[in-house]
Amino acid sequence: MSATQTHGAGFRALVRNAVIWRSGSQILGQVISWASTFLVLRLLDPADYGLYAMAAAVLALLTLLNGYGLANALVQREGVSRYELRQLFGMLLVVNLALAAIQFLAAPLVAEYYGQPKVTDILRALSLVFLTNPFLALGYAVLSREMDFKKQAQVNLFAALVGALVALGGALVGLGVWTLVIAPLASFTCRGLGMAIAARALMWPSFDFRGAGAMAGYGGAIALSSLFYFFQTQSDVVIVGRAFDAHTVGLYTTSLFLSQIFVNKVVPPLNEVAFSAFARIQQDSDALAGGFLTSVRAIMLVSIPFCLGLASTAEPLVHVLLGEKWLGVAPILQVLGFAIPWMTLQVLFAPATNAVGRPGIALRNSAIGAFLMPIAFLIGVKGGILGIATAWLVAYPMMTAITAASSASAIGVTLGQIARAVLPTALAGVAMVLAVTIFDRNLAIEVPVARLALLVAMGGAVYIGWLLLFSRERLTELVALVRSR
Repeated sequence: MSATQTHGAGFRALVRNAVIWRSGSQILGQVISWASTFLVLRLLDPADYGLYAMAAAVLALLTLLNGYGLANALVQREGVSRYELRQLFGMLLVVNLALAAIQFLAAPLVAEYYGQPKVTDILRALSLVFLTNPFLALGYAVLSREMDFKKQAQVNLFAALVGALVALGGALVGLGVWTLVIAPLASFTCRGLGMAIAARALMWPSFDFRGAGAMAGYGGAIALSSLFYFFQTQSDVVIVGRAFDAHTVGLYTTSLFLSQIFVNKVVPPLNEVAFSAFARIQQDSDALAGGFLTSVRAIMLVSIPFCLGLASTAEPLVHVLLGEKWLGVAPILQVLGFAIPWMTLQVLFAPATNAVGRPGIALRNSAIGAFLMPIAFLIGVKGGILGIATAWLVAYPMMTAITAASSASAIGVTLGQIARAVLPTALAGVAMVLAVTIFDRNLAIEVPVARLALLVAMGGAVYIGWLLLFSRERLTELVALVRSR
């Protein structure tokens, strides 16, 4: 990519198109997925989700080592040869075959830890996911280097549709927990093969790894950082899975799913685009800092009302979306909703520091989180399932502050600039929660659908009204970003 492309209107248009395709397809894909998920939730029992969550925690752990860091090493470079792509494919095959074998062999030990024999078969079936990763990561690397997120979007949408249809079909025919196993297998298979074909990246792998030390080193740092991040964000499920029955685990993990929809489903595709864009402008410190602060302002403008809105409307929301058998989710969601905006802010730093060739910063932050968060969860579990949720709320602000302090200088921003980027929307969010809470207590509406609709309308009006009165420039900036100005 030429200097003109990376520092002018053409590059801004390229980034905008990338965001539109990557985030737009993610939103549409999630609409498809959520529609299926909420239907499946009504058909399955909390215990089914509890069993799957126990297995999924192991899958998530090993997935962090699946070689995406190696792919990102090539995305971050300025020039890449076809031979290096073949080396990448060879590394991905070796790593993922090893991970599949580890999960297959370790499955009985994991099942014994949880006291749930069925977890063995679930884990062994899910080990097939690793066979799709080499094709997916290779295609992702090629398309991300070209910033061709249109093809990625088309593949992701097709895979989401296949996964949703398989999940709904499995639930309707009574497959129970196996519905949650076959759906991701179908989706990942479509994504892996589809991404490699779309990128025209099907090639013979090379298992001669001479000269690939830099790629392996960068990828290793990313993988180790991701491993630490697992313990930072997933150790609660490991602790909860042993401390409570499958029904309670299902309620907790469903609360996590709802509270983390924005940070886990909307933010990652934006971070993918941000990483590719920041890597292209890493030599322009002003552009990098400005781009980072703009992304913080825009993403937190949406994250804060979404998360705090979930917290303040938890009871009618769960009643309407999931039904009465899931009402135990509501009190957990009320706590988690206030913690997740901190998580959203924290995950925005790594793409910028990785893009400037400083993966060690994210690695250190994740290592700190891997130490801090499990301790918080082990203390919190003494207070029951709500104690685990409270651990998120107590520990994550500290984790975010640590991350900001260690990352700011590498990105070229100050802590004061970060605080000013977030504070106006945070104040609007607090005003929204207070208004919704007071309105709900005084109106006492009995019909869940009507109650939810009125609370959402009230919250949206207060949030937007506050910004119009006190921070109009935030709304103006968002409109300008959407209109590419």
